[in-house]
Amino acid sequence: MKNSKYIKGTVCEIAEDTYSRKFGSNVKRFEILHYTNDNKKATIIGDLTNLVSLPQNTIDCFILTQTLNFIYDFRLAIKGVHYMLKNEGVVLATVVGISQISRYDMDRWGDYYRFTDLSIKKAFQEVFGEGNVEVEIYGNVLATTAFLQGIAAEELTKEELFYKDKDYQIIITIKEMIYFLC
Repeated sequence: MKNSKYIKGTVCEIAEDTYSRKFGSNVKRFEILHYTNDNKKATIIGDLTNLVSLPQNTIDCFILTQTLNFIYDFRLAIKGVHYMLKNEGVVLATVVGISQISRYDMDRWGDYYRFTDLSIKKAFQEVFGEGNVEVEIYGNVLATTAFLQGIAAEELTKEELFYKDKDYQIIITIKEMIYFLC
C-alpha cells in the first residue's frame, strides 16, 4: 500500500481493524470506532459528528474507508476525525464517486452522497487547511461500466482497470496531515 508508512502508532478504523493490521508497522495500539456498542471489537463507541463522544488528540493515523458517503453531516464527521488526531497525525480516507446505492447502508443509517475530487478536497481543506490535503482518483469509463454491471475486476486487465480518467471517478482517496504550530 502506497501510504503504509503512515499506519503506525495508535491507529483507528471504523468497525474493524483490517487495514491497520494488514498494512501497519510499528502500531502500538489498534482502535476500532463504532457508532453503537453492538460491535464487540469496538474499542471506542462514538459518533464522528458528536465531538463529546470522541477522544481528543489520541490517534496517529485514522483510516477512514468508504464511510463519509453514509454520514449525513459529513463535514462535521471530518471535524470529528480532526479532533481525534494527534499533532502530525494523518488521515487516510476513501469515498465513493460513481456507484449504485448501497441498500444495506441505506436501510440502516442512510446512503447520502457521491463525491468528486473537487468536492471532497474542499470539504477536507475547510478543516485541515489548504496545502495539507492530497486527493487522487481511480476510475475510467470501462471500469465504471464493469463496476455498475457487476463484472469482476479480475475480468479486466491491469491497464484497463487502472487507467485514470478524471471524468469517471469511482473511488477518491484523500490523505491529509495535521500540523499544530506551537
